Parts: sequence; C-alpha cells; structure tokens
Amino acid sequence: MRGKFVTFEGCEGVGKSRQIKDICNLLDVKNVKYRLVREPGGTSISEKIREIILDGKNRAMCDRCEALLYAASREQLVKEVIAPALESGELVLCDRYIDSSLAYQGYARGLGFDYVEKINRAAAEECMPDCTVFLKLDPEQAFLRKGGADKNDRLELSGMDFHKKVYEGYLILAEKYPERFAVIDASGTRGETHEKIVSALKERGII
Repeated sequence: MRGKFVTFEGCEGVGKSRQIKDICNLLDVKNVKYRLVREPGGTSISEKIREIILDGKNRAMCDRCEALLYAASREQLVKEVIAPALESGELVLCDRYIDSSLAYQGYARGLGFDYVEKINRAAAEECMPDCTVFLKLDPEQAFLRKGGADKNDRLELSGMDFHKKVYEGYLILAEKYPERFAVIDASGTRGETHEKIVSALKERGII
C-alpha cells in the first residue's frame, strides 16, 4: 500500500520548521513510521544545490536559473528518497515542495505557473502531495516573528514586495487546489497552530 505524502508550505518565518518538529514528535509517540525531508535538499546532491541557491553571494542568479536549480534538486529528492519511501508504505513529510516553486518562481518572480509546472513535471507528476499544509500568515507578521531576514539567505533578502507576492501566489494556489490544500491560520500560538494542523491531518486520514 502506497504511503501518504504531506508537504508544508508558507512564507519565510511562518514557523514551518517548529510545526513540522511538533508533528514528528506526535508521530513518534504514536509509533508511526515516517520520513522527513526538506527542500531544496534531502540528498547529498540536493543539499549542494541548496547551498548554491541560498548563498547570499549569488545575487546575480537569474530567475530561470533559480527555478531550474530547484527543479533539479526536487528531481533528485523524488527519485532517491520520496518515491521509494512512498512505495514502501511510509508517511513522507516534506518541508516545502513544488508549491514553493509555483509561489516563489512562478508567481513572485513572474515566470508563470505553466513554466514552473513544465520544468517540474518529471518529478512532481510522479509524486504529488496527498495534503499540503499551508501556514497562512502574511510576510510582514512572519518576518517580525522571526526577527527580520537572514543576511546569509538570498531568498530572504529579496525584499518585502517580493515576499508579499509569494504570499499572494500561495493564496491563489490554495484557491486553485482546495481539495489538496489545508489552509491553517498561523497567527496564534505555536500550540494553537499545532492543534489545527493535527485536526486537518486527521480529517484527511493522514494520521
């Protein structure tokens, strides 16, 4: 029986990593077997691509190069980790996936959803998420929560106008794919947000 695939999305600083950690702790208590990966990254090759993408010194990187690097990292992760784990029946949790590329490169960078879907087709069509947990919090609040942008992260340094476009892109995707997106209001406490995520995953038969 194929495993379930859950992705977590949201703007920078929204608290994805903390929420994923809390879900993993819950799964550990329940003795649920799962695999946790992140994007870009998750394999030795993908992690090297991650370094190139996020390096604050690579400000000259063009938008299509950025999108293609994300797609390359994703392809490696799907083939090496995600697809085999799902085939073996594992629950796979992924910190960001194709919706990040659609929101960041497709919408905010202006490359278009069609272009991003096209270059990710080989990886994403094989492994689309069963559920995408979108932590909904506007970027101004999110950056305030995290204490500002990381000066070593090229994406975080893209400016507030860019991150507002990313947020708009996510809202469009959530409306476009309501059956897949679990939209979670992340404006409350860590515990409140966690309970909302758990409830959404239970409703979808994930946990």
